Amino acid sequence: MLTRKSPINCDYAPVKGECLSTVNSGKTSSFRFKREEHLKRRDEIREVFGKGKQYGCKGAKLFVLKNELPYNRICFTFSRGFGNAVSRNRSRRLGREAFRLLKPRLSIGYDLILLVYPESEGSLKTALSDRNGQIETLFYKAGLLK
Repeated sequence: MLTRKSPINCDYAPVKGECLSTVNSGKTSSFRFKREEHLKRRDEIREVFGKGKQYGCKGAKLFVLKNELPYNRICFTFSRGFGNAVSRNRSRRLGREAFRLLKPRLSIGYDLILLVYPESEGSLKTALSDRNGQIETLFYKAGLLK
C-alpha cells in the first residue's frame, strides 16, 4: 500500500495564499494579489506615465515611480490594437500571475505600469513562462529584484 508524504516536514499547515517555502522558517509571505495593490485611479496612472522611469524589452514596457506606501501597486495596460477583449484579458491574467509569483522578490514602495505590445501577427497567445520572463527582465532592468 502506498502512502502519500507531506511536501513539508512540519506540523504547521499553510493558510490559503501563504508561501509554502516560508512555512518552515516561521515567516509568512502572501502570494495573493490584493485589491490595494491595483493601481486604478486615472490621475495616479497618468502621473506614473508622465514622471516614471521606463524600461523596455521585446513585447513590453515597464513604467516605475516611487511611492510612499509599504507595498507596490501595479496596472496592466495594452497598446492600441492589441487583439480583442479575450486576448487582452488573457494577457492581463498572465501578467497578474507572473507579478504574483515575483512579488516576494521585489523591492517595495513603487507604482508600476506594465504596457504590453503584441509581439507579432498571430502571437497574441503568450505562455505564462514567456510573460514571466518578460516581467522578470523588466524588474531586473529597473533594479527592483532583491
